[in-house]
Amino acid sequence: MIRRGIILAGGTGTRLKPLTDVVCKQLLPVYDKPMLHYPLATLMLLGIKEILIISTPKDLPAIKANLGDGSDYGISLQYAEQKEPRGLPDAFIIGADFIGQEPVCLILGDNILYWGQLKMVWGDCLNLTEGAYIVGARTRNPEQFGVIEYDTDNNVLSIEEKPENPKSSIAAIGLYFYDNQVVKLARELEPSPRGELEITDLNNVYLKAGKLKATFLSRGSTWLDAGTVTSLMDASNFFKIIEDRQGIKICCLEEVAFNMKYITKEQLRKKATQYQKSQYGEYLIKLLY
Repeated sequence: MIRRGIILAGGTGTRLKPLTDVVCKQLLPVYDKPMLHYPLATLMLLGIKEILIISTPKDLPAIKANLGDGSDYGISLQYAEQKEPRGLPDAFIIGADFIGQEPVCLILGDNILYWGQLKMVWGDCLNLTEGAYIVGARTRNPEQFGVIEYDTDNNVLSIEEKPENPKSSIAAIGLYFYDNQVVKLARELEPSPRGELEITDLNNVYLKAGKLKATFLSRGSTWLDAGTVTSLMDASNFFKIIEDRQGIKICCLEEVAFNMKYITKEQLRKKATQYQKSQYGEYLIKLLY
């Protein structure tokens, strides 16, 4: 069972400037909560309670101030610096001591997921003991993403970055599950021409060994990338509509922690009191009754 997760929240947010000149990208608001709360809630919903957040030396203090040590949510949060952009696999090198002898899940700090059928999608991934799983979602413009080609048993046949002629309509979404070999394999990677370690190269190592499988978001589930001003606004509007219509909040950390029994009613009450003069606090109070 995967118990450890890494959120890679590095980068400079170039596509979101000038917003990111003054605010960390992962703390920009997606409707009523910081962006980083969404991937964190995803890991919590998967039952992952030991989490390492990796970010830049500049942004880590603000992230720590927002989330603390995780005890408010009944989880354990650790932090580490990525001093310069070195690619996604660098997360496993930085987090080697955190990972130890365990398998691990990696999610990107700007990955936002909304799903309907949680257990049907993730069961095999969470019980991973050997190999890796890459998560895909159907998209109308796969040529803009990394495209997953797969067989009837969901074995990955190829991964192509932004192909002119995509072999499927399934895009890799930035959520991965790896066995413990990932640290060793990440250390053996050579930087690409742009000077970074590439997640596609890492996945291809597993692919060549016949140990890379795919799983897909179910129909009705949604993957949102908030990496541009337009996509950030689209994500905010999406969650506003759902929350207004249904009267629920999506990826509310306190609610997730309470429903997963990570925190008690008294702990939830304490958090609600901190936000009591806001609509967010009013929502938390309603959860108590």
